[in-house]
Amino acid sequence: MSMKRDQLGWGRRLTVWLLPLLCLLVVVVIGSVSVGSADLSIGSVWKIMMSHFMFVGLAEKDWTQAAETIVWEIRMPRIMLAVLVGAGLGAAGTAYQGVLRNPLADPYILGVSSGASVGAAAFILFGGSLSIFGSWTLPFVAFICGLLTLFVVYRLASINGTIQVETLLLSGVVVQAFLGAGLSLLLSMSGEKMQNIVYWMMGSLTLADWESDVVITPYVLGGITVMWLCSRELNILALGEQKAHHLGMNVQRVRFVLLVTASLVAGATVAVSGVIGFVGLIIPHMMRSVAGSDYRVLLPVSAVAGSILLVVADTMARTVLDPQELPIGVITAFLGAPFFAYLLRRRRKNFW
Repeated sequence: MSMKRDQLGWGRRLTVWLLPLLCLLVVVVIGSVSVGSADLSIGSVWKIMMSHFMFVGLAEKDWTQAAETIVWEIRMPRIMLAVLVGAGLGAAGTAYQGVLRNPLADPYILGVSSGASVGAAAFILFGGSLSIFGSWTLPFVAFICGLLTLFVVYRLASINGTIQVETLLLSGVVVQAFLGAGLSLLLSMSGEKMQNIVYWMMGSLTLADWESDVVITPYVLGGITVMWLCSRELNILALGEQKAHHLGMNVQRVRFVLLVTASLVAGATVAVSGVIGFVGLIIPHMMRSVAGSDYRVLLPVSAVAGSILLVVADTMARTVLDPQELPIGVITAFLGAPFFAYLLRRRRKNFW
């Protein structure tokens, strides 16, 4: 009976928080697709949207082809990519903080972001004429380099077949320092290509299209599903590794599965959008403070909240200095850096 009550309790909490957030996400998407530098009426925007969904018969075509291209081929793919990237970063950040039991952890703490950045910078600098996968060659290189970095960090942290959280974090710091030096070297050699490298490092959804959405969707949705299926193990890990061992959980295997899955999701998002920081750091904290620490609730709620944050940030990035566009990483850094400082200050007070 207690187990049934527990399942009913977390299920009710999930519904209470997830439904309002999904409604808010719909509102944010509606607002974002209606905003832009092109002079389009809201009525025209919505007729175009309805013509591509279920209300085909209700939408009389009284708009230009240019307007349809702007709404459906430029704005919507970008907004949907923001939804997917935000969901991936929010869920991956939640998993990282749960596995590492570190509230300052985010999807890039193990060097996935740094590895992807070095790979992308090297490709922009030396492999510009190489086009094995067409426009997807750069994202593919960034994705592979991010995963290779995770493998190196994991191997460094492995001692007699076991991995301690502290060793894993230190290995990530060491590898990130080395990759940071490599990235600085590449930037110093980049010359006129420096702007392309720096812009990619700051994150942008400018080149989003429907193909990007299709490619990233399996990684994000599949990764979030795997992480949510491990939410019970995350709840047990929150009690401490010794208690988790006593309860019969294989801590090393669970940690490996979750870290690889979260890094796959983070690597996929970096590959299509560049480096977008702080989303995976601040979203889990915000949602934990309101929805509780049960990962069966926290993971899906953080995914939706991450989507909301990134859609809002991307809308700001393309409208604040219109017609000039800001990298989305600049917006998330302005939002996330003060929050990060607040977390550091609070942890210092608790320590002393």
